[in-house]
Amino acid sequence: MFTIQKLPSGLPVLTAASSGTESVTVMVFAGAGSRYETNEERGISHFLEHMFFKGGKKYKTTQEVSAAIDGVGGDFNAFTGKEYAGYYVKVASQEIELACDVLSDMLLHASFPQEEIEKERGVIIEEERMYQDTPMYRAGWDFEELLYGNCPLGWDTIGTDELIRSVNQQDFQKHKDDLYTPDNLILTFAGKVTPEQSMALAKKFFAGISGKKRKEFLPLKKYGKKKVYLRTKNTEQAHLVLGFPGLSAVDEHHFTIKVLTVILGGNMSSRMFLNIREAKGLCYYIATEIDNYLDGGSLSTRAGIDQTRLHEAITAIRHEYEVCAEKGVTDAEVRRAKDFLKGKITLSLEDSEERAHFYGKQALLYPDTRTIDEYFAEIEKVTKAQVNTLAKNILKTEELRLVVIGKEESEDKLEELLT
Repeated sequence: MFTIQKLPSGLPVLTAASSGTESVTVMVFAGAGSRYETNEERGISHFLEHMFFKGGKKYKTTQEVSAAIDGVGGDFNAFTGKEYAGYYVKVASQEIELACDVLSDMLLHASFPQEEIEKERGVIIEEERMYQDTPMYRAGWDFEELLYGNCPLGWDTIGTDELIRSVNQQDFQKHKDDLYTPDNLILTFAGKVTPEQSMALAKKFFAGISGKKRKEFLPLKKYGKKKVYLRTKNTEQAHLVLGFPGLSAVDEHHFTIKVLTVILGGNMSSRMFLNIREAKGLCYYIATEIDNYLDGGSLSTRAGIDQTRLHEAITAIRHEYEVCAEKGVTDAEVRRAKDFLKGKITLSLEDSEERAHFYGKQALLYPDTRTIDEYFAEIEKVTKAQVNTLAKNILKTEELRLVVIGKEESEDKLEELLT
């Protein structure tokens, strides 16, 4: 269960208590992902995430922040997605005041020292190079750019080299003032904590957050038309992503596509894993995944392939899609997929950090915040007929998009494999 209360400022305070843990996670979600950026601002959301832990009023440096959390064996981190960013501290429950103290100091008093900005430019450039040298990640970014086109939803979160090298203290302060406001944040407490504790701590540490959201993201108008993107690179293995436009996170068939995805390639008993990895030995890793945003999404299969068998693998994955669309799924597959989804969620929510994420993300982005029981009920409502209808509607060969990173040299040859 969870509760949502509000401070006088309007800041929502969500509590997702759990009696089965000795930890507590305090997490702040902000509607401040990279799709809020303009072309000139590409990367500022992610860079800002790096800068928040660089010191505030009480904890003046990164070292002081780290020493405070490390001193009690806690964890702290942050993340930036396309639609939201998050910041959290996870500690033993008796250290909950310290977690709030660190997070509130960061949110209220982050100073973004110019000398720290200069240092962090190099860190982010190296992070970008790391992703360039990790094709299984880079291929996913390329697929989103191919699918969504040249728009904020298609841009990667790292941003442009120009922004990374030029952004300054005033830029960060403006971005924070525009988006880190009570009406665009969710303060989440999860783990060994009560709603009464949460509200008392919220009033003590977070009451000073103020302002009104001054920025909205542009809606996705259409998917990109280009079908193939090739990044020729001298890799030991070819990496591919092959998939389709999908559904938004608020689509009525959201839970149906979750079940379909598991059946196709969501685990080691899925079709892609058994028929392509196990039966044909074409790859080491293969997985089908969905990405869901507020106004768009994707369903795709990614894999690492022997360079000499790339074309065979693309054909094999395409074949699995076509068989599923034409012949549908079985009752047994639907049952296993539902149980898999519920089991994975149950296991993950034993962790207070995952529990905070499960509830906080829903409360920030979606019209309804479901309890675990309500979430499971939605999974159970999915029928085989719904999965089969959705497979026919989504898995259309003419809608296929393909990204490849490897020694392949011809996009035309790859496009022939799709048509």
